[in-house]
Amino acid sequence: MMIATIPPIRSLLIALASFGLGAIPGATARAGQDAPPDPDPSRFSKEIEAFELADRQRPPSPGGILFVGSSSIRRWDLEASFPEIEVTNRGFGGSQLSDAIHFADRIIAPHRPRLIVLYEGDNDINAGKSAERVRDDLLRLADRCRSIAPEATLIVLSIKPSPARADLWPEMQRANALFKRLAAEHDRIDFVDVASPLLGPGGEMRPELYVEDELHLNDLGYAQWAEVLRPILLGRSR
Repeated sequence: MMIATIPPIRSLLIALASFGLGAIPGATARAGQDAPPDPDPSRFSKEIEAFELADRQRPPSPGGILFVGSSSIRRWDLEASFPEIEVTNRGFGGSQLSDAIHFADRIIAPHRPRLIVLYEGDNDINAGKSAERVRDDLLRLADRCRSIAPEATLIVLSIKPSPARADLWPEMQRANALFKRLAAEHDRIDFVDVASPLLGPGGEMRPELYVEDELHLNDLGYAQWAEVLRPILLGRSR
């Protein structure tokens, strides 16, 4: 496993019990046990159908790099950020990890990717889910990916700070610490810190990296992400 490190976050003493992931031991499954409930995935029916139509019109080649996640992926101009790498964007705005799990067979399996770059968790925590529940949902997704794309590595991007959700940043940091621990403990789960480049030297948020809503990144913000991720993707390219 590979970890692009984040700055030290307070020590977390969390017992990880077996998650039933076959070759991936993991954390206790908590999804559905703590409020709030998962949202209805059918709200994304049109977006998923559009992805399926695109895949029928241009069947994907196996072994590629697939980006999956919420609006931070959907809004990312991947071709501009990675002109030298063939990548596919399957982000759908407002999604949570439960949605990525639900639609994995339809948006991940057809691509048979070697790399899955994931950004989720931001909306989950905004909806009131705990860092531990987000961690466990990530393991559920990793389990699903192992079944439908057994050769793929799941590259987990850290949850980003944003001025609009500054009050949630401590819980997001806890989730990032749990993501980092999972990457250290499990094969085919890698963690990449894309949060630190969005912070100033004193840990302060940088509003100049966001669009007017102070939640989504602008071109300068995405440039920070691309600078971190480009050498990783190039190193994994065939």
